[in-house]
Amino acid sequence: MTDPDNLDALSSRELHDLAVHRAVRHLDLAFLWQLLRELPAGEAAVGHQEAAASDATHLSALISDALGSGHSDVAESLRPIYLDYLEKHGVTRHDPAQ
Repeated sequence: MTDPDNLDALSSRELHDLAVHRAVRHLDLAFLWQLLRELPAGEAAVGHQEAAASDATHLSALISDALGSGHSDVAESLRPIYLDYLEKHGVTRHDPAQ
């Protein structure tokens, strides 16, 4: 394990690799989601305006696909995922908290 006092000595690339590897290994979707949300701003901050716009558009398209996935035959293939999620959260068909 890396000594926390020495993390600042790592290059940004090394920090990226270490953080992303850990997040993937531990299925830390919250961190990966945060990274995806911040990526367009990071690109814009260093002057990569086209990449920032592309990242934002791509992320928006993925979110749109996820939200609209119930309107196609894809919904049938994703059915087990929906059922698992709803059961884990105790949602019923007529749950007013939906």
